Formats: sequence, C-alpha cells, structure tokens
Amino acid sequence: MKFATLKSNSRDGVLVVVSRDLQQAVAVPQIAPTLQAALDQWNDLSSALEEVYSALNKGSAKEAFAFDPSQCASPLPRAYQWADGSAYVNHVELVRKARGAEMPESFWTDPLMYQGGSDAFLGPREDIAMASEDWGIDMEAEVAVITDDVRMGATPEDAGKHIRLLMLVNDVSLRNLIPGELAKGFGFFQSKPSSAFSPVAVTPDELGDAWDGGKVHLPLITHLNDTLLGQPNAGIDMTFDFPTLIAHAAKTRPLSAGAIVGSGTVSNKDRSTGSSCLAEVRMLEIIESGSPKTPFMRFGDQVRIEMLDKQGRSIFGAIDQKVTRYS
Repeated sequence: MKFATLKSNSRDGVLVVVSRDLQQAVAVPQIAPTLQAALDQWNDLSSALEEVYSALNKGSAKEAFAFDPSQCASPLPRAYQWADGSAYVNHVELVRKARGAEMPESFWTDPLMYQGGSDAFLGPREDIAMASEDWGIDMEAEVAVITDDVRMGATPEDAGKHIRLLMLVNDVSLRNLIPGELAKGFGFFQSKPSSAFSPVAVTPDELGDAWDGGKVHLPLITHLNDTLLGQPNAGIDMTFDFPTLIAHAAKTRPLSAGAIVGSGTVSNKDRSTGSSCLAEVRMLEIIESGSPKTPFMRFGDQVRIEMLDKQGRSIFGAIDQKVTRYS
C-alpha cells in the first residue's frame, strides 16, 4: 500500500491512499483520519485500507482524484519519535579521515544515533527556509522506516517485525553550526532543522525483492540544480540494517506507533556512485587536494531526492525543495 497526507486545516492533515503509479488517491476518513491513527490501530485497520488500495489500482475506487504531491505534507506531519542513525559507517569514516581523526573501532559494532526534532516536519515540496547561507546548508538523502509499537529491549529479529512503512528523507543539516554544538558535548540541536520526507510512505511489500527485510537494495538518486549528485545503492555498505537500528533505539525505552527511524546518509565505498550530501563531496575534495571546492547550498538552489524501481518508476514520489531566505 501507499499512503500520503494532504494538507488541511488540521495540523495532522488528511490521510489518503495513493495508487501504485502515484496518479490517483482516495481519502479514507471512514477508516482512519490520519496516518498516525492508522498506525495506532494497524492490525485492525490494515485490511480495510488494503481493500481501498486494491480498488484504486483497479480503477474502481469511488471518489478517486488526481494525486498532487505539491499538496502533501510529510506522511507524518509530526511524529512522536524521529531517531536518525548513521548506518553507513563508510561515510562516517570518510568524514573523520578528512579532518585527520581516527575512527573508533566501536563505530563498526555500535550504531550512532541522534534524536531529531519531530514536531514540525517539512512537506516534500516545501522550501528549506534558512536565515543565513553562512550556516552551511546541506541535504542528506536517506531512507527511513515507520514502526508500530516496539517493546523496550526488542531484539533485531523482533524489531524487524514492527516495520510498517518506508519513506525517503532529506535530513537537512547546517554543517557550519555542527562543530560548535558537538564541542559542547551535548549533541545536535540548532544544526539539525526540520527534515523533509517523501510524498508517499509505502508498505515493505511495495518494494518487491528490493526489500530483504532489513535493507532497500535500490539506488537513492539526488540531484542538485538538475545535476546528478549521486545515486548510491541503499542496500550496499549499510553496516547496520533497519532491525538493528530499531533495536538500538529501543534498548532502554519502548517506541510508540509512528516512530520514525532513519538510515543516515546513504553512501557507497564505490565513489563512482556519487554522494548523498555535500559534506561528503567536500571531504573527498579535501582528501584529494587539501581543500574543499564545492560550496554548500545557497538561496535559490533546488534539491531533488527520489528512488526508482527496476522499471524506472518512482516508488515514493520525489522530495523536491528550494533553498530560500527565511523572513
């Protein structure tokens, strides 16, 4: 199934079921008014939602209308939990290498994760509005999962059973603010503004054999101003799969239905696949020539993040955002 949330007078929007080809949608208030409501009662409501989805794909759904991603909020406009990992340790190692720092061996066995702001996500077509270019505005193209309730202390095997939906993420980062914040020893806050998510969240079965229960084996494609920045395969070089990340997040606390867990910046050791963020591009330039040449994003820049199936069809729709001056 595929789901989206349309903007409305309600802060949490209106849940719609979206056709597999992303062309049509149907609102389902008689089943669940919001995606959070659907997740809260997933076992009771998923069958009814599946019936709507089947009718929509057959062209027999009543009250179907054209699906417009520009009218979408994030699938979850706000969430009880947004925990972002750094599953591509190759990316972490590269960033540390560029500044001459050794990476602790534990990074290969113990996932990195931070708790992000989840009270105000950006929609897939909403501007990245920032007050200053000097903050070092960067995109981070990622994959994320949404869970139902996960018990505290869940094992990775158990945690994987609680993955209900997947979506794409632009985890916006303000690179020039990060060093000062981390130096305080208390983690990210100002350097991690609102993240944006794909127009559509999908159930794992929509990915077919590209989903192995823990990883998505497809390229994640990022363009900056219509120029390809990278298309690394999300299933390659992912040191920690999603069940492992979920279990890490749930080690000392339960996760409530609607919790979002991110993969971190998708990155491959094969540099021919490009990059999913500008920080990685700049780090490679530092390693090669001693200094970065590529600037961070500026006002007017456009970033597009998308994932296509093996037939070249968009799975989640595209995150397509412009960087603008906040006023």
